Amino acid sequence: MTIAPTLTPFNNSDSITGRADFSNSRFPRADLTGANLHGADLTGANLSGADLTSANLHGADLTDANLSGAALGGADLTGANLHGADLTGAALSGADLTGADLTLADLSGADLYDADLTSADLTLADLPEAQLTRADLSGADLSGADLAGANLAGADLRGVRGTTEQQVRAVAGVDWATKFGPLPE
Repeated sequence: MTIAPTLTPFNNSDSITGRADFSNSRFPRADLTGANLHGADLTGANLSGADLTSANLHGADLTDANLSGAALGGADLTGANLHGADLTGAALSGADLTGADLTLADLSGADLYDADLTSADLTLADLPEAQLTRADLSGADLSGADLAGANLAGADLRGVRGTTEQQVRAVAGVDWATKFGPLPE
């Protein structure tokens, strides 16, 4: 019989900063609400179903991490490395993913409502059935990304690289408020 470690919830004064090494750690369903994991190494970590609401993951390395079903609403993931991460069904509503590396990430069915993905790298990312309503994808790289069935109603797609408006319209849901074209100067 395996007993999972018990974690106490973090409060805003708790801090795990710098290059704390949590690579390949297992924190499934952990309560890490508001945790400060700025710059932490979480490579290959299992955070499936974890509550990381409003957590600071700025610059964290989450390469190949399992974040399936995790709650990341309002989390700061600016400049985070999520290369190859599993974010299937993750709740990322209002999360800041500005400049994040989401290359080869699986975001199937993820909720990215009102998320900021400005200049994010989504090369070859899987986004089928993802909810990207009102998401800011301006300047993002969508080269080879799978957007089949994604909801991009009201999303900002100005300056997106690696795809065209016609390609997006052919596979994803858009509406009159979805913004296409170059970024304003």
